[in-house]
Amino acid sequence: MKTIVVGGAGFIGSNLCRALLEYGNQVVCIDNMSLGNIRNIEDLINNTNFKFYKEDVINNEVLLNIFAKEMPETIFHLAANSDIQTSAKNPWVEYCNTYTTTFSILECMRVCDIKRLFFASTSAVYGDKRDIELTEDTPNLAPISYYGAAKLGSEALIQAYSYMNDMKALIFRFPNVIGPKLTHGVIYDFIKKLDKNKEILEILGDGKQTKPYIYVKDLVDAIVNFTNDIKPGVEVYNLGVTGATSVKRIADIICEELELKNVRYEYTGGESGWKGDVPQFRYCLDKIHKTGWKAQYSSDEAVRKTVRDVIEERKTDA
Repeated sequence: MKTIVVGGAGFIGSNLCRALLEYGNQVVCIDNMSLGNIRNIEDLINNTNFKFYKEDVINNEVLLNIFAKEMPETIFHLAANSDIQTSAKNPWVEYCNTYTTTFSILECMRVCDIKRLFFASTSAVYGDKRDIELTEDTPNLAPISYYGAAKLGSEALIQAYSYMNDMKALIFRFPNVIGPKLTHGVIYDFIKKLDKNKEILEILGDGKQTKPYIYVKDLVDAIVNFTNDIKPGVEVYNLGVTGATSVKRIADIICEELELKNVRYEYTGGESGWKGDVPQFRYCLDKIHKTGWKAQYSSDEAVRKTVRDVIEERKTDA
């Protein structure tokens, strides 16, 4: 099967490209490299089943030419601004990189008559609903971040385009994704801070923010397996893991793995790390578990494995 992975040089996208190739697919990667990195895909460049375009998908004419030339069976849409703190300061980033990319991709699919889409959505579409267990049918979605709003708007576009053009779309709403080659997020930030000062670690908020963290290879495994048979219309799944991990627990795990014993934590205060951050949420995973899929790693296990990944990467780069 020929596939296009939009955002394929990013953290999640590069892992997905690799997995799709391992399953025998032809993979076309498109990335504007705003968050992607050529190092993420350098081992794939010489693969005869892999092709890379450094292009911005909000340029509709360029994207249409690529789609018309390659004519893939499935589009994997992972292009987005994944650094929520950045867009909190500049909402335009979400409009361009998260919402507009979705419209451009869907319109090119319509023109080229491409029918199969995977879309990477997020828990942020639900908003701050910490007191209930979130199901795929939870009503009154009310995002509190620009990122969540752009993703929810993208889901709405996908619903309309799927209905109007008889497309098949699979949407995964997943939590924080971690693993090798992280470029941002709490683990990345904590390790960078400890590089500068091994005695004091600043923690945004009160450290009690508690969320599920999924290991990237678990996520990619689910994407590859579920896109083998996308049903007509739009199917939405919460994708998650067993348990959740607090920000303070992440700090503890990092200090344990770095063998730092006397780090003092300094909290900035408040229940959220920044405005738009949901401090806690709980997924109902009944729908996806009924299919037989479950993540290999729990949230705490994913955090510890990721910290070890980062430490090994740093040794390799040294």
